[in-house]
Formats: sequence, structure tokens, C-alpha cells
Amino acid sequence: MIEIIVTITALLLIHYSFFLLDIYHGLRTLIANSPFTVYKTIPDDFISVIIPFRNESDNILESLTSIEMQDYPKDKFEVIYINDFSDDDSPGLLSNARKSSNVIILSVPEDYSKYLHKKRAIRYGIEKARGDIIVTTDADCIHTSKWLRTLVSQFDKQTGFVSGPVEFTIGQSFFERAQRLEFAGLVLTGAGLIGINKPLICNAANIAYRRKAFYQVDGFSYKHSLSSGDDELLMQKIKSESSFKIKFCMNKDAIVKTSASRSFSQFYQQRKRWASKGLFYTDHLLILKLILIFLFYLSFPVQIVLGICISPMFLFSLVLCFILKAIPEFMILRTGAKKLFGTSILKPFIWAEFLHIPYILIAGISGLFGNYIWKEKKIKR
Repeated sequence: MIEIIVTITALLLIHYSFFLLDIYHGLRTLIANSPFTVYKTIPDDFISVIIPFRNESDNILESLTSIEMQDYPKDKFEVIYINDFSDDDSPGLLSNARKSSNVIILSVPEDYSKYLHKKRAIRYGIEKARGDIIVTTDADCIHTSKWLRTLVSQFDKQTGFVSGPVEFTIGQSFFERAQRLEFAGLVLTGAGLIGINKPLICNAANIAYRRKAFYQVDGFSYKHSLSSGDDELLMQKIKSESSFKIKFCMNKDAIVKTSASRSFSQFYQQRKRWASKGLFYTDHLLILKLILIFLFYLSFPVQIVLGICISPMFLFSLVLCFILKAIPEFMILRTGAKKLFGTSILKPFIWAEFLHIPYILIAGISGLFGNYIWKEKKIKR
């Protein structure tokens, strides 16, 4: 019995190790092919930047300021803010603010695709947009002046979707610094997998796609009760159902910054929402791989119990699994941090590694049930 458990654990470790090596290889490929300076050329296509918002009175004017500072010809892009039933004064603040003529404010009609949540605001914006390329970001994000130019310069005629980097701004608390590192890990995981042409995750705070690609794969025509899915599920559909290429913009000028969660409750609800999408991936082999990764993480508490109750051998295998997990994860984070975020992000790595295991398990199990709070709304799946 002990031999069977050890064999299963070893197989799970091997699977996870190959997964991490794929990510590392993808990152190295992206870095090797990415210029270090901002692109000077811009696509001929007109750009529509869509920013949905709900109850963002604390952030909406900072968002507008960073958007207005874009180093991009005003006649080549428009910005559409979509009010998704805010019940604070964020629509008024935005309406009364001084803004350029290419900034438009719309509100989602009450009876428009009620069950699509955030996706309905984006879809409504796409219907009203003029752009051949759709860029989406969030109203709680801050952008560098070169953000739009750098992101959309990735497009050629064969490119259908571009994912960009997102970074958390932080205070001095360990909780915020650990979030910044963990989130960077998610961004770099998504980047590495795009680098080997196996796109899995991205973040709607910084993505762009061709309108043609969006309609070719029938847009957001999947599980409607998911408040998310306007990012990675769309990216996966474009990869599997079209001939367009998927790219990641490995350039720090394309970074979008947003605040880390202020409380553990907010963090928990956010991660549960993200995890709830996993079972709706259309690639069944991908779902199987994610289940195997989850089982690898589950093996850690199992090995602790077995080590205490059955044999110290399991405590040895526990330590070995932890070391062989931590080394390639550190290599991935260091490689990506040097290019995008700065190596200071790595300071809480060891402590974050210990917290990473229960976090993955709790988020994965919670996301399975699919009920969470999003923008003061209770979402049921």
C-alpha cells in the first residue's frame, strides 16, 4: 500500500515538474523574441479601448487620467467607459471630468443580456465600438503612457489575441507583498504557456483581440452565469476555433497596475471567482492536467497525515516534493521578474511557498461550487 501511494505521488510530481518546465521554456522563448525598447510602429487598424465599471468612484478619475496620457494618436483610437449599473457616484464623476473627444461614456441598458454580468458590459461596448481591434482593461487600473502603443504593436494580420502583463501595487504589509508575488506567478504562468502555444490563462485587465476573431468564435457564447470568462475562455476559443495566433506582450511598458486586495475576504472572493472558470474549459485534456496539478497539491496534507500516522517515509517524500516544487517555481519567477517586475518582488518567496499550498487547495475547492461575491453582487452558478 505504501509503495502504491509513493508511486502515485511520484507520478504527480513528475507531471507538475514537466508543467513547470514548459512554462520556463515558454518564458525563455518570449524573452529571446521580445525587443527591449517600445515599438515605434502602430497598426493601421482603429483601436477601441473598452473599460467596464461598477462602483469605481475611488478609482475612475485616476483611470481616466492614465488613459488621457496615452502616447497614441487621438484619431487612431477611442475609449468607451461602460457603466454596469453603478450605485455610487462614479458615473457622475466621470461625466463631469474634463476629457478628450475620443472618450465616450455609455450605460448598459437594463434589459440587455442580464445574466452575462461583466461580459454584457464588454459585449455592449463591442457593439457600439468602431475599432477593428478591441482592447479591454479595468477601471481600477493605471497605465503607463506607452501602454496602448506597446500592447497593440504586437498585432499583425495573423494575430487574433494579445495578452499583456498586470502587476499589483502594494503597501508594506506581508499580505500585499505576497499577493504581488503570487499574482506575478499567475501572469508569468500565462505568458510561458502562450510562449509554447498552449494558452491557458490571462487577465481581462490587459488584453486585446480582433473584432473579427471575437465574432468568428461567437464571442461570449459559453456559460452565461460566469461573471468572468471575458479573458481566458475567449482566448482559448480563439486558439481552438480559429487560425489566429495568440501572443503575450513581454514588455514592461505594457504593464497595467492595479491594487492588491485590501482584505483576506476580498482576496478569497476574487480567487474563488477565478477558480470557478476551470471546469468550463472546452479542452478536456487541459481539465485533466489541472486536476492532476490539484491532486499534487492535495498530496502535501495527505503526506503529512500519512507521515504521522503510518510511516516517516512520507515526511521525507513531503520535503522532497516541496523542494522539487520550489526550485523550478523560483526559476520561473526570477526569469520573468528580471524582464517585467524587478527582482525585489521575490523577497517573500519562501514564506509564500508555504502559503501557496493551502491557498491552491482552498481556492480550487471553493471555486468548484461557483458561488461568490463580485462587485457587491452575489453570483450563483
